[in-house]
Amino acid sequence: MPRGSSDIPELRLEVIQKFVESFMKPPDLLLSNLFPEIDAPSSSLKWESQRGGRGMTPFVPPGSPAPQTSPYGIAAHRAEAAYWKEKMPFDEEFLNNLRKEGTHAEYKTATARLAKELAGLVNRSNRRKEWMYAQMLFFGSFTYQIKGGYQATVNYNLPTDHLVTLASAFNWNTGASKNILADIQNGKRKIMEDCGGKVNLAICNSRVLTYLANDATIRAILQKNAFGDGGLYKGNLHNIVGVNPQIIGSLLDIDSFIVYDEMYEIRAWLTAPVVAQVQTWIALDDVSDLVGGETLRFHDYSAGSFEDRRIMSVDYVNARVNITQGLTNSYKAQEDYVTMRKYFVPDDKFVMMSTRVDGNLICEFFRAPFGVGRHWGTYTDKNDEWDPEVTWIRVQDKGLPVLYNRDAIYIIDVVVTTGEALTTTTTTSSSSSTASTMSTTSTA
Repeated sequence: MPRGSSDIPELRLEVIQKFVESFMKPPDLLLSNLFPEIDAPSSSLKWESQRGGRGMTPFVPPGSPAPQTSPYGIAAHRAEAAYWKEKMPFDEEFLNNLRKEGTHAEYKTATARLAKELAGLVNRSNRRKEWMYAQMLFFGSFTYQIKGGYQATVNYNLPTDHLVTLASAFNWNTGASKNILADIQNGKRKIMEDCGGKVNLAICNSRVLTYLANDATIRAILQKNAFGDGGLYKGNLHNIVGVNPQIIGSLLDIDSFIVYDEMYEIRAWLTAPVVAQVQTWIALDDVSDLVGGETLRFHDYSAGSFEDRRIMSVDYVNARVNITQGLTNSYKAQEDYVTMRKYFVPDDKFVMMSTRVDGNLICEFFRAPFGVGRHWGTYTDKNDEWDPEVTWIRVQDKGLPVLYNRDAIYIIDVVVTTGEALTTTTTTSSSSSTASTMSTTSTA
């Protein structure tokens, strides 16, 4: 019996890579489909961003030298590309089913599993890229690991007057003095004045859409006698699920109004036992993507049961989370695990942008080279082990979204949350953690 996967056509690297490429840019991940990708020469990424625009060439006398000009508010940026990867094992039984001749059913089952698992690996990799776009567009920065286990933070330096947090009286959900139309119009005007771009894209999730759909001013404007056929609602007037966002986009004169409810899931394994009714600090193998205020689900692997608790805070240094109260059941280390599901688009954000300024896209994704063969973009490879016989397939990628026009994005924090803590806190220790922040220099 041949060992490894060298004799299996479906597991040849060129076949796997071609399969993976067919899954690139899934249509349900909208954010990473907004802007193009380009290959960077190295993993140390450099780019320039600017504020302002709409400059105009001055008059000069004939025969005189041309005045020098440069982009307004230019800033030089440098950051190390983010790197992410994951692998999956395929055991001896699976490999043998791909080798067998004359067992069509078993072969088809094995190839179907291969296709499903590879698609899952690729989609997980693409969700990491989508997460980076979401952090850039809705928060203006994010943190990731770099070589040596250090944490790097890329800050896109959005102007402070483009990061608007509404006072409680002006909250879009219950604010007594709320004025949603005015807030949006102010943002559109701010982008136009600062960079000359016209807002052509707005993004929120369905919860924020309900704030717009339930707003008395917007509903009055969109009544049948005031706005076309009253198509704000596809169904019952009070069925918010049936709200047509394009009607609101038309009202706001925004070409593309996207309501985006895609989610991602984070899984982490318990690294220490959890005693029922006692512990509120929980040790995990990786807390880097966990966020305060979200629901953490504890899974008992052997029993097939789970229970939920809210995350009060996250200690990134010591890899642990603080939950609201002790758990009903006990959990085992290395066997039981937790999951957190979260929307890419937060429940409290409304973002507007001009995707082009002076005809140029405001953002691109820099694909950085990695590996001995200098690969760009999603790439797969494999490794065979002899005893027990198993083939590992790995998917990896490297890169970073870059922003060229910092004042082409306007972020409104539409809800001030009260009650239990919703903000992730970090326990710091200068002796055990080092932060590396992207250096940014600016010249007038």
